[in-house]
Amino acid sequence: MRKRMAAGSLALAAALLVAANMPALAEKGGPTEFTAFFATPGSEINDDNEIQKIITEKTGVKVKETWLSGQTASEAVGTIIASGEYPDFINGVDAMVPLYEAGALIAWDDYIDRYPNIKEYYTDEEWDKFRQEDGHIYWMNTFQNIYGEEKTTTHNDEAVWIQTRVLKWAGYPKIETFDEFFDLLHAYNDANPELADGLSNIPYTILCEDWRYFCLENVPQFLDGYPNDGSVIVDPETLTVKDYNTTETAKRYFRKLNEEYHAGYVDPESFTQTYDEYMAKLSSGRVLGMIDQWWNFAYLVNDALKQQGLEELGCSYVPLGLTIDAGMENQWHTKGSTLNVSNGLAITVSCKDIDAAFQFIDDLLSQEIHDLRYWGVEGVDYNVDENGLFYRTESQRQRMSELNYKTSHVCVYSYFPSWMGTSRDGINAMQPTEQPSEFLNGLSEDIKECFAAYGAENYVDMIGSTDRAGSWFPMYSYSNTMTIETPGGMAWKKMSDLKHEWLPMVVMAEEFEEAWDTYMEEYAQCHPEDFLAEMQQELDRRMGLTGDCSSGG
Repeated sequence: MRKRMAAGSLALAAALLVAANMPALAEKGGPTEFTAFFATPGSEINDDNEIQKIITEKTGVKVKETWLSGQTASEAVGTIIASGEYPDFINGVDAMVPLYEAGALIAWDDYIDRYPNIKEYYTDEEWDKFRQEDGHIYWMNTFQNIYGEEKTTTHNDEAVWIQTRVLKWAGYPKIETFDEFFDLLHAYNDANPELADGLSNIPYTILCEDWRYFCLENVPQFLDGYPNDGSVIVDPETLTVKDYNTTETAKRYFRKLNEEYHAGYVDPESFTQTYDEYMAKLSSGRVLGMIDQWWNFAYLVNDALKQQGLEELGCSYVPLGLTIDAGMENQWHTKGSTLNVSNGLAITVSCKDIDAAFQFIDDLLSQEIHDLRYWGVEGVDYNVDENGLFYRTESQRQRMSELNYKTSHVCVYSYFPSWMGTSRDGINAMQPTEQPSEFLNGLSEDIKECFAAYGAENYVDMIGSTDRAGSWFPMYSYSNTMTIETPGGMAWKKMSDLKHEWLPMVVMAEEFEEAWDTYMEEYAQCHPEDFLAEMQQELDRRMGLTGDCSSGG
C-alpha cells in the first residue's frame, strides 16, 4: 500500500503541476534565460530550486545569478568593463558610475511607462532623482521601498547589538551610552567567560573587511545622535555638513575601543578576520556584542543560532540605540523608505531581449510572484486563515530556517526590486518578517522576554530612535557616486584609504593620544575640506538653496 503524500507535499506538487501547464513556455518554446551579476557576496540559486521553477513557468524567464568573490566591487566591475561582455542584469553597488560612463547600460526612459509595476515603484519625482548627467535613468534601487502601510518590525539598519543572555543576567538594565555597554560586557564576561559547551566568549568583535568597515568607521555619527547620512553629518539647524571623523565624540569612541582592546575585551582578530570568519563567530554564539547592519549578519546568523538551539541559551541579538552621553536622542533607526539613487539594478547593452528583461522585473513586483518570492507556496510554506491572513506553523518556520531547504526551495531573487509594507490585499505584509502575528510567533522565548522587560513589541521599539532626518537624507546617495575627477572626489578616496589603514592602528596603539594626533595630521593631508565643500554644495542643491538643477539624490 503506497503512503499518502503529506498535505504540504501535495500542495507543492500541485503548484509545480499548475506552473508546468502555464502557456508561457509552450508559446515561447522554452524559458528566456538571463544572467545577472551583483557586486556583493551572495549565494547562487540551485539549478533545481523549486520556487524558481514555478516563477520561471509563470514568467517565462529564468535568471542565473552570480555574485562577488575574491575582488572588490570596483575591481570586478572594472574587469567586466574591460572585457566588453556584460551580463543581462547588473548591480555594481558602489561602482555604478563606471558602468554608466562606459556606456554599458540601457536607458530606462522609454520603458518605465510600459510596465505598471515598475512605474508604480517610484513617484515621478523620485524617478527623476535617478537621472544621470545626460538626463536619462539607468537603474532603480531595489531595497526598502514601502507599499501601503508601513509594517516595520525589524531594525534593518546599523545598531549596537547585544545578546539577550547578557541583558537578562544583569536584570535588563537601562543602557544608554557606549561606556555603559562595555561596562556590562565586562561584568558579564568576567562572571561567565564560557558558553555551556566550553567555548570562550568573545565580548566584542569588529568587522573591518573591505567596504564593510562601516562597522568600525561610521559609528561617531550615531553616537552624536545623527542618522546614517553615511559620509557626513548634517546640522539640521544651520543646514551645514560636518565631518564626523574629527569630532570630540569620534576621539572618545576610538579611545574607548583602544582601552577595551588592551584590556582584552575586543577580539584581537578584528582587523584581520574575513567576513566568513566573522559570520562563523557570530553563528557560534560566542560573540556578546558588536556593531553591524542587520542585513549584513542576521539572515544567516539567526538561522544558524536556531538550528543549534543557541536561541534558547540567550545568544540572539537585540539592538541598542546608544549615544556618547546619557540623555541624548538617537537616530540609529530610519523610518519609512530610504531613497538611495547611487546604485541599483540595471540592464546592460549585452541584453538581447530588453523588453523581456523589463517584463521580468515587472512580473517580480506583481503580487502573485512577490508572494512566491517571500512567502512561498500556500499549503507548503504558509497557510491562510478564514480572514485571509497568512500564517506559518512552527514546523513551517523551522523548515524555513534550514539551510538545505532554503537552498533547494526558496527563491527571493534578492537583488531584484521588492516591496516592504502592506500587500495589495490590504491584509497581509509584503514579507513574513513584517507580519505582526508571524513576527511574534516566530520569536524565540529569550527575545520575547527581553522585549517585555523593556516594554518593546519589536526591534524598532527596542532601539527607541527619533525620526528627524531631513529631506536631504541620505547624503551617501551622492558621496557614493563621487569619482576622483573632482577635488572633492579625490579627497573622499584618500580619506577612505587612510581610514582603512589608520583606524585599526589607532585602536591597537600602545599610546592612543600620540597615534590619534598622527592620524589627524595624516587625515588633514587628504584635504577633507574639498570633500566637505562638495557635499555642502550638494546639500544646498537638495534643499533648494542654489539654482543648480542637475541630477543627484
